[in-house]
Amino acid sequence: MLSALLLSTVVIFIAELGDKSQLMAMTFATRYRTRDVLIGITAATAVVHLASVGIGFWIGEAFSDYQGWISIGAGIAFIGFALWTLRGDELTEDEAEKAKRSTGKALLAVGVAFFLAELGDKTMLATITLATTENWFGVWIGSTVGMVAADALAIVAGAVLGKRLPENVIKYGAAAAFAVFAVLLIVEGAGQV
Repeated sequence: MLSALLLSTVVIFIAELGDKSQLMAMTFATRYRTRDVLIGITAATAVVHLASVGIGFWIGEAFSDYQGWISIGAGIAFIGFALWTLRGDELTEDEAEKAKRSTGKALLAVGVAFFLAELGDKTMLATITLATTENWFGVWIGSTVGMVAADALAIVAGAVLGKRLPENVIKYGAAAAFAVFAVLLIVEGAGQV
């Protein structure tokens, strides 16, 4: 479980770097208290990632005789995540305006916005992928911690630096990390086939 927790924390932290969720977190932090934003992010992330690990666990169990192929498929998925990261992910003006105009309680506004933003996002797909071969509980806790840590970093960096993070460094570094995970998974899967 510990290895799944550590692996998923690192993978999801990297996946979240430069993601629109970080931009949403910074935007919400300009309107609400940082504590409320982090609680809303944590709650939404925990729910989405619990569903993700459930899906991944089911896939892993249903096809347990094909673990080598699942690892190869996961490696190919991580190549896709690397390419998705290179493509970039931006918060549209409409999304930024909705975050700024959001009314109601901070926890509800942030939680609902993050829940909806994460559905089908690369961090959700990466969590599903990890849960096919790793301990589901470790992946759930690790992916939640990784995402909240990355979003907290964005909030702090935005507040302290008052400017944008170096996008190209983050984008290429995250894509390279995904590519390394892809190669490792493919090699591991090929050894099992």
